Amino acid sequence: MQHAVGSPLPPPHQPGHGPAVGWSPAAHHPGPQHQGPAPVPPPPPAPGYPLPPPGPGGPPPQASVLPAADTTGHVPLPPGGPVAMPSAPPATAVPDPAGTTLAVLLIGPAGAGKTSVAKYWADHRRVPTAHISLDDVREWVRSGFADPQSGWNDNSEAQYRLARRTCGFAARNFLANGISCILDDAVFPDRPVVGLGGWKRHVGPGLLPVVLLPGLDIVLERNAERTGNRRLSDEEVARIHGRMAGWYGSGLPIIDNSQLDVPETARVLDDVLARSIASPPQW
Repeated sequence: MQHAVGSPLPPPHQPGHGPAVGWSPAAHHPGPQHQGPAPVPPPPPAPGYPLPPPGPGGPPPQASVLPAADTTGHVPLPPGGPVAMPSAPPATAVPDPAGTTLAVLLIGPAGAGKTSVAKYWADHRRVPTAHISLDDVREWVRSGFADPQSGWNDNSEAQYRLARRTCGFAARNFLANGISCILDDAVFPDRPVVGLGGWKRHVGPGLLPVVLLPGLDIVLERNAERTGNRRLSDEEVARIHGRMAGWYGSGLPIIDNSQLDVPETARVLDDVLARSIASPPQW
C-alpha cells in the first residue's frame, strides 16, 4: 500500500491479527467519514466441513478456489565444491568413462583441435556433459578486452585469471548437480601463471588433465584456417608448440592426434580417461 508523502505509516501488524488498535485509516486520509467499523465477512469454512445454513441475509460468501500449485516449483541445487578424485572401479571391472561423471581438462597448443574434440566428446556422452572453453569465457569481456597477442601484461593476466576462476566455478556447480565437464585451455608446463595449479585450485584434485599435441605442421595448417583474434602468426604458433613439448615426461597422458580426425580422437580420449580413472595421474 502506498501512503501520501509526510503521512505516518501504519504500525506493523502482528501475525494473526488485524490492524493495530488505535490506528485508523480515516485519521490520515481525509474523505467521507463512516460511523462504526466496516463489516467483516465471515471466514470461509474449513475444508471438509459443510457450509452453514443460509441466514436472513442470504447465503454466505463462497470460499475462493486457490489456483493449482506451479508444477515447476523450486528446484534446490546443491552448491558446488572441490571436485574429488573419481572412484576407481573394482579390480575386475573395466572403467567406463562414457557413463561416468567426470571433470576433464583438455590441454594443447593453438590448432591442436581442443575445442572441436571437446565439443564432440561432450555431444556423444551417455551422461549429461557441459563444454567450457576458457577462450570463450575470456571473450565475454567486450569493452576493454586484453588480448594476450598484444602482449602479456597485468590486464591480460588479470582477465585470464578471472576467466579461469569463472570456468572453475561453473565446472564445480555443474558437477555438483550431476553434469560432467570438459574444459579446454592452452596450459603451459613452464609457466605457473597459466599452469595446472590454478585449475586444480579452482576445480579440485579430481580434474583429469589430458594433452593434445599433434605435429607442428598440423597446428600450422589448422591455425591458417582461423579468423579474427583466434588466428596467430606462424612464429607464435611455433613458439607455443615448442613450449608444449615440455609435457613429455610430465606424467600426463598425451594424445598425438596428427593422423586422427575428431571422432577418432574422442575415442582415444575415452581410452585415456579409462586409464586415468583406474590410476589417476599425479600432478
